[in-house]
Amino acid sequence: MAVEHTASATWEGDLTGGSGTVSLGSEAAGGIPLTWRARAEDASAGASPEELVAAALASCFSMALSHGLAEGGTPADELKTSATVTFQPGEGITKIALRVRGRVPGIDDAGFQEAAEDAKENCPVSKALAAVPEITLVAELAG
Repeated sequence: MAVEHTASATWEGDLTGGSGTVSLGSEAAGGIPLTWRARAEDASAGASPEELVAAALASCFSMALSHGLAEGGTPADELKTSATVTFQPGEGITKIALRVRGRVPGIDDAGFQEAAEDAKENCPVSKALAAVPEITLVAELAG
């Protein structure tokens, strides 16, 4: 059975001087402010569509990796994933860098690398982002 997820955005004004908000249909987050400055000039100035893409990819990748590890007989105790999305005005999203650090009993580095690469290639959000020119992955096991 398919599940639909929604989000909505409101924008007022022109691109560089205007502002807007985005809300999740689940009501888990609402009224998140958006501005061009945050998107293209100063990431610390607020949220951007690219930050939302990064959140979607980090969470999807973590879920896919968790599933793959468990299916392989080495369930993770913890996975900490970050995604950094690079936006270039006039070009769009030019790069995504994924980084994961995992506590996974019973797996060696080669097995963890293989599972992480598989999650990167096959999570639904990664597949949706296939047009991004460069997606990198750094995966490391916690000591």
